[in-house]
Amino acid sequence: MEGRMFGLETPLMAALQHLLDIPDGEAGGPGNAAGEKQGPTPTRAYVRDARAMAATPADVKELPGAYAFVVDMPGLGSGDIKVQVEDERVLVISGERRREEKEDARYLRMERRMGKLMRKFVLPDNADMEKVSAVCRDGVLTVSVQKLPPPEPKKPKTIQVQVA
Repeated sequence: MEGRMFGLETPLMAALQHLLDIPDGEAGGPGNAAGEKQGPTPTRAYVRDARAMAATPADVKELPGAYAFVVDMPGLGSGDIKVQVEDERVLVISGERRREEKEDARYLRMERRMGKLMRKFVLPDNADMEKVSAVCRDGVLTVSVQKLPPPEPKKPKTIQVQVA
């Protein structure tokens, strides 16, 4: 049953629905009989990226002169975060949080999320790819993409009429 019926049309639900749409046989697990034709098998990296995108919350705001992408990146410093523009229009925000290992300590409970954080956004046509900036403060990354100025309206061309 689709999540849209219940008003659950969020990036998290879309990613989870996408993961649920992969049958066991295609994911390389049990349930695929020998000799049965398979579709393309999703790679571990693909599944890992899908999970990272589903677990990384973000807000997108449109301001008068820019677009702002606000992403939670808890525990990451600015050197651990990558902001890239791929394929000319795809903004990719990623990072990875690793567990601190100490030899003399043992965990009694581990609840904080570790691993890859990632989000991808297709930028609109009026986004200026040359004017992208990012600031990380208190575990919250804000990426600003400036808008291109609106095109100037074309002025009508006046043609001189000659009398013959």
